[in-house]
Amino acid sequence: MKTNISILIALFFSATALAQPKQSVNEFKNWPKGTSPLVIGKRIADRFVATPHTNFGRPTPPKVITYPESCAWYGALKFAKESNDAALKVQLAKRFEPFFREEASLIPIPDHVDYGVFGAVPLELYRQTKEQKYLVMGQNIADKQWGPPEGKRVVPESHVFYNRGLTWQTRMWIDDMFMINALQTQAYRATGNQIYLDRAAKEMVVYLDSLQQKNGLFYHAPDVPFFWGRGNGWMAAGMAEILSSLPKNHPNRPRILKGYQVMMSSLLKHQATSGMWRQLVDVPASWEESSGTAMFTYAMVTGVKKGWLNQKQYAPAVRKAWLALVARIDDNADVSDVCEGTNKKNDLQYYLDRKRITGDLHGQAPLLWTAAAFLQ
Repeated sequence: MKTNISILIALFFSATALAQPKQSVNEFKNWPKGTSPLVIGKRIADRFVATPHTNFGRPTPPKVITYPESCAWYGALKFAKESNDAALKVQLAKRFEPFFREEASLIPIPDHVDYGVFGAVPLELYRQTKEQKYLVMGQNIADKQWGPPEGKRVVPESHVFYNRGLTWQTRMWIDDMFMINALQTQAYRATGNQIYLDRAAKEMVVYLDSLQQKNGLFYHAPDVPFFWGRGNGWMAAGMAEILSSLPKNHPNRPRILKGYQVMMSSLLKHQATSGMWRQLVDVPASWEESSGTAMFTYAMVTGVKKGWLNQKQYAPAVRKAWLALVARIDDNADVSDVCEGTNKKNDLQYYLDRKRITGDLHGQAPLLWTAAAFLQ
């Protein structure tokens, strides 16, 4: 009983600390027919529910749930909550139920950031249903991320990072900053335990100090000096994710907020006339890419609505980006111009030559986050 009371108290004070009046934004209203976040979010969420477990667009089924599916599932749940769609929530929970039985082997072993982000899904299900089985699963995954290094995919520097209070899954790839922050921030939201938020905030500051450049953008990794669109999108979304729950008096909040605002300012300068951002953010000759654009849009919507960004300056850019993304959604609710899965490589041409895919969940996921953020 004491534990339950302490959790309730922690949740109350964290919610009180973060309570802010919602910003009324004219640019986020009066959408052309068929383009509103409510309509688009519903279309993409329904498409996700009807989609079998995917393996990065390959015809073979995955051995475990991949991170794009986890991120899309998380987004669909957020959209169900913000749109008050009880039927969608039931469908998303029903899709998850086999993991407790015949599909248990599809749960990824959380020995890597891309596998750990799966835990954000049961934690969100717990937040919406209060069913203990979801909390047990999700919290176990979050705890393992900061447990002793284990598994076959341990990075060589794991013990160094672990001894510095970081997760042993630290790679210094910007992709990590959504994967880690989504999981740890969700664990905080579900339990009220400050340790999860402190872990994520400390990790984020280290990545900011290591990878953000003077122009506000981020190298993909210390040895890959290119501003890859979706990689920067993961970072932007990760900062929006943690800032949404980080109390104003948290010692790491000023550093994270500064890094976020500097990045958003830089992104405004690089937005194409179409409203999109590019595969390489700072290379005008590179192609316009949907997943990074959706992640940047999510980060900006969140910032405008929570008062971190100047509404007059950013809201028009957000509206333009959203409408550009909607134009890339086909009749099947699949998003086009999504960069294929990308490893890191110190080669400019490697990033320019990445394939453009339609229907990849890398693109569906952030559109769901964004639709939910508009409705929040």
